[in-house]
Amino acid sequence: MPLRLTPSLGARLVAEPQRPVIGMWVSSGSPLVAEICAGSGLDWLLIDMEHSPNGLEGVLAQLHAVAGYDVTPVVRVPSADPVVLKQVLDLGAQTVLVPMIDSAAAARDAVRAVRYPPHGIRGVGSALARSARWNRVDGYLADASSHVSLLVQVETAAAVAAAGEIAAVDGIDGVFVGPSDLSASMGLLGQQTHPDVVAAVQTAFAAIQDAGTPVGVNAFDPETADAYLAAGARFVLVGADVALLARGSEALAARFSDGTAEDRASY
Repeated sequence: MPLRLTPSLGARLVAEPQRPVIGMWVSSGSPLVAEICAGSGLDWLLIDMEHSPNGLEGVLAQLHAVAGYDVTPVVRVPSADPVVLKQVLDLGAQTVLVPMIDSAAAARDAVRAVRYPPHGIRGVGSALARSARWNRVDGYLADASSHVSLLVQVETAAAVAAAGEIAAVDGIDGVFVGPSDLSASMGLLGQQTHPDVVAAVQTAFAAIQDAGTPVGVNAFDPETADAYLAAGARFVLVGADVALLARGSEALAARFSDGTAEDRASY
């Protein structure tokens, strides 16, 4: 019997236009941690290959780990390299996020990398790959683009200036604004909530929304996340597995290492 694939994040955004989808980073490289996060009730998880110890085998293991949960996995590739995109798609990732897209031309190249000929350059290996469940997904080659969502990341001052053109490229399913690298490109390294950075994010939002494309953003600060949601962000990352573990373990250390015996007894 032919199999059906679960919806991509782009399909989820189309199907649920009335609400934003909330997610978190999975940066530890651990399938066990990914599965714990998958059962949290969040809408989506971002498995990161750009700044995390995730290779192809690790990504595959995490896709397996979260497959049984009502959560949408997204894989951020380390670059727009068509070979890496081909490999990640063949692993069965149905939504990919491509970082550092600064122009409409770069966005068009990314679209071509995730589509089969004649509309793109993605190599054909569906009989060997989890993406088509080893040719158990009926008509996968002809219909592959409907199973794949492409998100691109706007995260420099130049990209903000071109955000509307990037968002208007056919085949771009969403544009994700990254305040961390954006702040660095503006000479405000590490100041993601600086008023000038927030203003640049809002400028990108307006241009992307005018193009009719869903906009997303990274916002670990709850008040900043609320503000971006109020401004129309459709998909937002509000935390990370490693950050939660770091802050949580620090809180334990502060409570039990620095507190008095009386404090500890009252815990």
